[in-house]
Order: sequence, then C-alpha cells, then structure tokens
Amino acid sequence: MSSHAPTENLTRRSFRRAPGDERRQDLIRATLDILAERGLHAATVREIAVRAGVTNGLIRHYFETKDHMIHEAYRSTMDEMTVLAREAGNSAAQHPRERLRRFVAANFSPQVLDLRKLTLWASFISMIHIDPEMAAIHREAYLEFRSEVEQLVADVFAEAGMASGEAECRSAAIKINAVIDGLWLEGAMAPGLFGEGDLIAMGMESVEAILGLSLSDDAGGDE
Repeated sequence: MSSHAPTENLTRRSFRRAPGDERRQDLIRATLDILAERGLHAATVREIAVRAGVTNGLIRHYFETKDHMIHEAYRSTMDEMTVLAREAGNSAAQHPRERLRRFVAANFSPQVLDLRKLTLWASFISMIHIDPEMAAIHREAYLEFRSEVEQLVADVFAEAGMASGEAECRSAAIKINAVIDGLWLEGAMAPGLFGEGDLIAMGMESVEAILGLSLSDDAGGDE
C-alpha cells in the first residue's frame, strides 16, 4: 500500500460497541496496522479512527494525545515479543538448559521473526532519542527482557554446579540479549539468506560460547 494513500481508500471497520479494554486494544491494533503499512507520519488520530471504525472523540476518551497512543502501541509491541519468549522459557521443560534453549529459539519463531515487527521496530526506534517517554518504555522493556535472561542463566549455572554471582549473570544476559537482537535483525531484514533453523543454531552456539557450557540434551544434569 502506498504511504500516501488517501484516507477514503482505507477500509472502515463496522462500528460496534465493545468493553473498555477491548476497545482500547482495538485502537492499539489499528495504530500498529497503520504504522506497519504506511509509517509513523500516517498514524494520525483521523486515520486511526477510520481504520478502527470509531470517532475521533472516542479515541480521545482512551488516549490523551496521539503521542500517548503511539507510546502504548510501542509498549504493546515490546510486551508481545517478551511474552512469547517468556512463555517458551517458562515451559514444562524440567531442566534449565532446555528452558534457555526454548527461550532463545522463541526469539526466532515466525511470530517474532517477521517483516511487520521489523517495520514497527524501525518506526519506534527512531523516536527513542527524541521522545523521553519512548526512551523510558524502551528501557523498561529491555530491563524486563534482560531480567528473564538473567534468571535463566542463573538457573543454568546452578544446575551445572558453576559458581556465579549477580554481576556474572547480568554480564552473560547482556551478551545473550545482544546476540538475539543482532540475529533477529539480520533474519528479519533478509530472511532468504538463512536456511531453516540456521538462526536458532547460531544463537545456541553463541549462547554456549558466552556461558562456557553446552546446552545440548546429552550435557550433564539430565539424570
């Protein structure tokens, strides 16, 4: 879709009444749709109202300003990506190494590794250095994600009988986060350059190098 498509060419959703939380999420989804399709400049209150099938006034009821709506759209995007990885890491797997493997792999799943999320990320990231609220949301999301990794790393070290302090776990988590970010960015930008499972394999290899231990099934701790 052209980034300069007129408002009247957008499909207007049928108006329907919805509970407050559901309506708010509808507006966030409409904001994300426009951002992904047409960019940040196109995400005006009027365009979002058309896409969501509501009035401008109803949007003002849920969001004080357009910036507030953009902030919440960014928060929603980051939360979704973190939750997908967290749920994988908190799976029914018995051993910490398996939970960490699943956490890393989840970051390269089709739900995360797609062009839409890359497009949204690029739109949002351009605002971080000029919008203090966006910077605060970014910092909060980063620390939440890093905390998930730190706990998984601590559990893996404990299972392996490796002495580790808070600083060591944090350092490993920062490095692992950087590996995931870098591979995700490469994979989302040029998916055709990688074979199925390549990014996961490279991610696992890098994490093992950072931790100094194997995460494979035949490593110690499965008795």
